[in-house]
Amino acid sequence: MEIVTFNVNGLRAALKKGFSEFLEERSPDVLCLQETKCSEELMREFSFPGYRLYSFSAERAGYSGVAVLTREPPLSVERGLGLPEFDAEGRTLTLEFPELYVITTYSPNAQNGLARIDYRVRYDEALCAFAEEHGRRKPVVICGDFNVARRPIDLKNPKNNENSAGYSPQERESFERFFRAGFLDSFRELYPDREGAYTWWSYLRKARLTNAGWRIDYLLLSAALRTQLEDAFILSDVMGSDHCPAGVRIREKDN
Repeated sequence: MEIVTFNVNGLRAALKKGFSEFLEERSPDVLCLQETKCSEELMREFSFPGYRLYSFSAERAGYSGVAVLTREPPLSVERGLGLPEFDAEGRTLTLEFPELYVITTYSPNAQNGLARIDYRVRYDEALCAFAEEHGRRKPVVICGDFNVARRPIDLKNPKNNENSAGYSPQERESFERFFRAGFLDSFRELYPDREGAYTWWSYLRKARLTNAGWRIDYLLLSAALRTQLEDAFILSDVMGSDHCPAGVRIREKDN
């Protein structure tokens, strides 16, 4: 099973920049999207051959929003965390499959001056608790744009960004709750020392050209899935957004 996550920074914009071609060529089993920036009404107008589309949009027009494209119909779909302060922003979507849950997240940006850090930390707490609860039933993959670089290796200029949104001590500590809960960073499980592996680049100062990026898009796995993890990858050559896709391949559990 190949699961890919991609912050498209506007699905309508991405469709004009090669998204359909990427989907056809890569053809993952599950593709999780963040920042769709589309209303539910607009999402219903999209069609992707061979896929079922599920979405959860923000109440505010043109903001946030998540979606999942899947070849296999899910057993169940949950929109949101059941908490209005987060669900109004369309940040979480969960699909249940026979062997696992896939939770996609567009985690809040702490913003300049960490103006939204308290909201961000509360969201992490709620999402982690939600994932732990589901993990008691079957393994979980939590994937998406977490808006935080975990360690110095995960961004180009860590010293210059120690108090910046996306790498502040508060955000990194908050993100650690997922690892204390037993979830694994799939990419670092296989490539613990790989440098220059980023998933987001600023549009400023030719950051992508010089690979001055950040790894803020993750696929976190329940520990039970570690033995089934075949590969974890970052598709940095895929354009069309300020993010690039990342993914995992998980083999079927041995009977």
